[in-house]
Amino acid sequence: MDKRELGSQGLEVGSQGLGCMGMSAYYGATDEAQSLSTIDRALELGVTLLDTAESYGPFINEQLLGRALAGRRDTAAVATKTGMEITDDGRMVGLNSRPEYLRHALDRSLRHLGTDYVDLYYLHRIDPGVPIEESIGALSELIEQGKLRHIGVCEASVQTIRRAHAVHPLTAVQTEYSLFERGIEHDGVLDTLRELGIGLVAYSPLGRGFLSGAITSPDDFDEDDWRRTDPRFQGANFDRNLEVVREVRRVAAAKDVSPSQMALAWVQHQGAVAIPGTKRRRYLEENVAATEITLTADDVTAIEAVAPHGVVTGDRYAPEGMGFLNG
Repeated sequence: MDKRELGSQGLEVGSQGLGCMGMSAYYGATDEAQSLSTIDRALELGVTLLDTAESYGPFINEQLLGRALAGRRDTAAVATKTGMEITDDGRMVGLNSRPEYLRHALDRSLRHLGTDYVDLYYLHRIDPGVPIEESIGALSELIEQGKLRHIGVCEASVQTIRRAHAVHPLTAVQTEYSLFERGIEHDGVLDTLRELGIGLVAYSPLGRGFLSGAITSPDDFDEDDWRRTDPRFQGANFDRNLEVVREVRRVAAAKDVSPSQMALAWVQHQGAVAIPGTKRRRYLEENVAATEITLTADDVTAIEAVAPHGVVTGDRYAPEGMGFLNG
């Protein structure tokens, strides 16, 4: 796999990463042996950016990744996240980006990951009760201490990104970006990242699996799969969005690739590092093959004709989740 510099602060990663969240939480049944095998295969294929967070479990996903990388820490760029306060016994409290919590959380993440540094440390969501300057200032001190190497923020507004970057250069902004979610092209975020030399890490680049073409009914989900609460997968929204997926499938078939590969190639074409999540080696291998796809101008035109901005029906999250976006 080709490598690319993520942002302009010297972090080099494979051109596609791996989202590890679903290996431990939110997407139904989990299987640790299967997940460890998938991570092994990812590293073999040149995937280096492995994405987790303290809230995934909580803690379980970081611990899984720590076991996966035992004895070979230097083969991966580990990204984890903080800013959603969690007690040491795993109780979720709420947003907290105060410096004292960030210091405590990073030390705890290092223990769970079995490492003495994190390559990329994100504020998972923006805490409106703490000036972003204070939070980024605390993280920059942790860089000086050698506990982390690069700083990022997730789901942040243009104003927040600029204020954060002025305190310490950001390496990456992580946000949802896909053929189903193109908001950053229209709210100034994408232009700002390009102006400031900040990398874009795209989570849910397959529209939470919708763009794979494998989901044909909400009944495809396990009972504990959180997508059952996602507005885009409910009622009439599901039916309308499935029509979009069928159109993406048609365009992909014309290029003799899968809809997943087409969707991932498009994200890569925009200059982002996608972090599709999967628990299974066969899906990982299909996703990684998308890094070999080159899109022509005609391809991009055809893709964007069937998946323009705003084509998807339904909000990204249930109402309680929408309030944490664009912080």
